[in-house]
Amino acid sequence: MERLEDKIGVIGAGKIGSAIVRGVVGAGLARPEQIMASDVSKALRQSLAAEVGIEVTPSNAKLCDFADIVILAVKPQVIDGVAEEIAKKVGKTKLVVSVAAGVPLSRLEGRLGKGARVVRVMPNITCVVGAGASGYAGGASATGSDLAKVGAILNSFGVGLPLEEKYLDAVTGLSGSGPAYVFLFIESLADGGVQVGLSRDVALKLALQTVYGAARMALESGKHLGELRDEVTSPGGTTIAGLYALEKGRFRGTVMEAVLQATRRSQELGKGES
Repeated sequence: MERLEDKIGVIGAGKIGSAIVRGVVGAGLARPEQIMASDVSKALRQSLAAEVGIEVTPSNAKLCDFADIVILAVKPQVIDGVAEEIAKKVGKTKLVVSVAAGVPLSRLEGRLGKGARVVRVMPNITCVVGAGASGYAGGASATGSDLAKVGAILNSFGVGLPLEEKYLDAVTGLSGSGPAYVFLFIESLADGGVQVGLSRDVALKLALQTVYGAARMALESGKHLGELRDEVTSPGGTTIAGLYALEKGRFRGTVMEAVLQATRRSQELGKGES
């Protein structure tokens, strides 16, 4: 991975913002001296500075003076104010990257001004362990080089996929909310183990490793999921009995419905509906 020459500023040193900083530094994409973070919380600033060795500041204006790429890692409720605050500082010369869930490019461009170079990203919480699954889309003035830089940043702590903006709500419904579905599935697997006599500790360890191993196997094998499933499923055996129970309970349809409902909710929030 080629090192970025740009200076990166991250507004917001919470979970996602700090994960971005750790990712780009850990992957060697940027040196600590190329990065600055700002946050209203002194504790968050000090913690990130101590951990990664970057400069921190309470001033978004100072950060914008420093950075070539400004990443808005703030909550959707405050992004309008932050965007308006930095609009004159970023102008058309700096790249602005937003990770605020549900906030459309048109809204960001409206706050930042005509010609602003904006890229919208939908990350997920697993980026905090360097295994994020993100989608991103460029605004009207974003260049191919801008998108390549955002892709490099996202791939430093997981996987980043370029998409049309209209698909980012679907990314929210799938990978944005998906970790919660997986946590529930892991908990349910462990509960099943407890029901058939395993201790809670043993059941949870087995469930966690099983899901981790299955995901890794699917990623590394390159095989179709149906083929992998068949490799575990013997005729008249235990696995087909379990799969039959899942199908009777509409497992597949229920998971699909969860993604659909989360996507619809993301669309509603993006329109400002409560």
